[in-house]
Parts: sequence; structure tokens; C-alpha cells
Amino acid sequence: MSEIIIIADLGHMKAFRMTRNPLGLESPKIELLRSCAFNEAHGKFSEKFSDSAGRYYVGSGRKGTGAGFGEPHNIESESEKRLIAQFAEDIKALILKEGCEKWYFAADSGINSRIVDKLDSAIRAKLKKNVAANLTKASKSRILSRFA
Repeated sequence: MSEIIIIADLGHMKAFRMTRNPLGLESPKIELLRSCAFNEAHGKFSEKFSDSAGRYYVGSGRKGTGAGFGEPHNIESESEKRLIAQFAEDIKALILKEGCEKWYFAADSGINSRIVDKLDSAIRAKLKKNVAANLTKASKSRILSRFA
């Protein structure tokens, strides 16, 4: 039976396979199964999008009125929503591919519940422990201590 630990923050996701000794004589071990970075989460929005409206200004011709340029008001929250949906899809694909009966999850408290809410109920039912903490830069021993 395969057990997986998935840890994430808004820009990274790491998956570890946890192996246990069938006799219980040794402590469990984890090995990195997958590590990926989501490029959309990195960089400044000013580098991704231009604030210039274009070459030609189209106004109403009346003094004192302005023309809107279609400002991206909610671009950060929309980007975050897309990333969370992408995390949920990647987690689902990984759990199905590995045939896991148990999996464990840790993500920053700001995104943890939103990612779990996006998962299918069948995948969510296999989740054995959910930790609201960012462990993406933690050592393997620290990760293992939170879930073993």
C-alpha cells in the first residue's frame, strides 16, 4: 500500500513516498517522488502585465471625463484561484496514479482549506492527516515527524 505526503505553498509542491517496515522495527522513511514549481506564482505582476493602455487614447471628447483602460482589479486573486485549482488537479492525478489508500497533506494556512475543498470527495476521504503549515523548506526528518 502506497502512502504519500504532499506539501505545498503557493508556488511549490513536493510529494514524498513514505515507506514503512512491515514488521514495525524501523521508523518510516520518505523519498522525494515529485517536486514542481508553478511559474505563474513567481515574479511581480508588474513584470507580467503592462499598465500602459495602448497607443491611442479614446476619450469621450468632453472636458472632465475620463476613459477606463480596463484595469486588472482582481488579477492577484484570480491568479491565486487558478493556482489552487491547479494544485487540486495535480494532487488528484498523483493520488490516482500512485493508487494511494492513505495520503497526508501540509500547506500554508491561507491556502490549505481552499485546496482541500477543491478535491473530489473520494480523494478527500483518503486524506488521513492535514497540517496547516508551510513545510516546503523543511528537512525530511521534520516532515516525517509531523506525519509518522
